[in-house]
Amino acid sequence: MDNKVKYNFLKSALTTDNPLMSTTRFMDWLEEKKKDVNHIITPIPFADMQDWKFEETTGNLIHNSGKFFSIEGIDINTNWGNVTHWQQPIINQPEVGFLGILTKKIDGILYFLMQAKIEPGNINAVQISPTLQATKSNYTQVHQGSSPSYLEYFMAEREDVTVLLDQLQSEQGARFLKKRNRNIIIEISSDIEVKDEFCWLTLGQIKELLTHDNLINMDTRTVISGIPYGASEMLKELGLNLVNDYESGLLQSELDTENALNTTEEIISWITRLKAFAELEVNKIPLKRVKGWVKDEIKIFHQDRKYFEVIAVKAEIGNREVASWTQPLMKSAQEGLIAFIIKKINGVYHFLVQAKMESGNFDIIELAPTVQCLTGNYRKGQNEYEVEFIDYVINPQENGAKVHYATFQSEEGGRFYQEQNKNMIIEVFDDFETSVSDKYNWMTLNQIKTFIKFNNYLNIQSRSLLSAVKFT
Repeated sequence: MDNKVKYNFLKSALTTDNPLMSTTRFMDWLEEKKKDVNHIITPIPFADMQDWKFEETTGNLIHNSGKFFSIEGIDINTNWGNVTHWQQPIINQPEVGFLGILTKKIDGILYFLMQAKIEPGNINAVQISPTLQATKSNYTQVHQGSSPSYLEYFMAEREDVTVLLDQLQSEQGARFLKKRNRNIIIEISSDIEVKDEFCWLTLGQIKELLTHDNLINMDTRTVISGIPYGASEMLKELGLNLVNDYESGLLQSELDTENALNTTEEIISWITRLKAFAELEVNKIPLKRVKGWVKDEIKIFHQDRKYFEVIAVKAEIGNREVASWTQPLMKSAQEGLIAFIIKKINGVYHFLVQAKMESGNFDIIELAPTVQCLTGNYRKGQNEYEVEFIDYVINPQENGAKVHYATFQSEEGGRFYQEQNKNMIIEVFDDFETSVSDKYNWMTLNQIKTFIKFNNYLNIQSRSLLSAVKFT
């Protein structure tokens, strides 16, 4: 990616004034969209699902077309962590979907075409999604509905389209089996019709809206998390002088290439060594043979009421490609905690990343936030493992830490039912040891962006939280 593209991204990230739609007007517009669209989501018994069935021989929950996704069983053996063997249901969706944002320069600023989209699992009905958010089954119209808006800009080679970012990124490793989506940002030079559920926002506005609970959906967050902003010379091009505050410190961490605690080669070696040590054997098994899980008429659940349930819903959404359908969703047993601990090292903010193994990971280990767990998993005596650094998340002030960011953000509403995680960025100071255990390491934002552009390094929880990093 050339410096001009990075410059345009950074300029948009620093711009919150939007003459096309102010942030105040946007909030009113979003409420209007919510009222305009009929949406009823109703949990139903499995027997009432249409076009879905439990396969007789395996008990797997599948779509009649053989497309979309299925709920299957897996058996896991590993040497990573305290629990070395378990079985669970998992979503198997081998298709690579599109998560695409269309951009256009207007009066010298790069604007992002965003969609007000209702998903069956959304907490607050409407959330802001990418321009295009579609599985292969969606955009090939297996459902026999209409084609997603603006699909043609992402599918065909058009003279007026330039690809700015194009990455394969993973989904939730504990819920999906080796699932990936194509995260893509394109820029168009021609005029385009803005349809009713769409609007132009700057990147700075999107990041400002990420300070609100459950407003920017997970798919938008993963796409914008991969945006690079260049190196320190960008400050001169924009005529910026950094002041000594938190947001400027984050921008310095994004642009600095000289003051990292560890070199990129040392981080690669650290990850490689852990992957060489880690063993992860995942075998598919029939869903009806998964031990420790129970199926009744309305849900599949763990016998200890932990982790998640599989439920069924009927969705009626007036502006979707198909107006009414039924489907399975996963429902979490509790809210989750996702937190990065940050510290200034060599004068630059470093993020404490965790090497995390999850059963559905494409390449065994991905880099996760410092803390990533369900709330039930950190209560002593109730969990299978100790959550390192959890005290800094639960009681930051008592541990001398400062919370810079704390919001609830939703998981993807097309597969998860009203699931949200508390996302936090917490700064620690000199009394926090820089030396950490082997499953953790310190990285600047510039280094993290270097790793994001390659497949399967940063997990979706870390990308989701990093999307909230803003510079104004």
